[in-house]
Amino acid sequence: MIPIRVLILDDHPLLRLGLKRAFEGQEGVTVVAECADLAGLRKWMDTGGKTDVAIVDRSLPDGDGLDIVPALKAMGSKVIVLTVEDDDEEIRAAIETGVDGYLLKSSDTDQILHAVGIVMQDAGAFPAHVLQKISRGDSNDPLAKLSQREMEIAELVAQGHSNKVIGAKLNLSDNTVRNHLANIMQKLNFHNRVQVATLVLQHMKRHKRA
Repeated sequence: MIPIRVLILDDHPLLRLGLKRAFEGQEGVTVVAECADLAGLRKWMDTGGKTDVAIVDRSLPDGDGLDIVPALKAMGSKVIVLTVEDDDEEIRAAIETGVDGYLLKSSDTDQILHAVGIVMQDAGAFPAHVLQKISRGDSNDPLAKLSQREMEIAELVAQGHSNKVIGAKLNLSDNTVRNHLANIMQKLNFHNRVQVATLVLQHMKRHKRA
């Protein structure tokens, strides 16, 4: 069996302990790091930390776990979200960041271990109920392509705010805001923030009339 390095990002010590014990009972699986927040994970990554699979919670003391997904993917890691969030928008937001799996914290350890094996085979670990929620998107609405975070940024753009102000309001770095805005324009096939603002304002007007 090919060795698998696992990282756990969650602010609950008991959950991290339970996952670590479950993984340590599997041949060839090693937990290389446990982090309680985004700052700790970034520090670990900056010092050369590497992982094959990251188990990531969304609700963290210093932000949304999805914010670190692009950096994890850039290092070649698979990412499995393990969260209590199960509404449609939360799931779509995770999917839009490119995660490889999405599990609820009610999942048992066997399901989580199975998901790790699945993503290491370059397949997606998404339970049936998650796939059903993903399919509910309104394909007639261009803004339905955006994640919840991207929609928040698009709405702030429509209000005329700069990237710096948007970052301050959402507790995001300027680079993160720029990256989100670039993704928004790519998804909408737009070339500037004015187009984004116009579409959001039109969307808001339609919904007010409705």
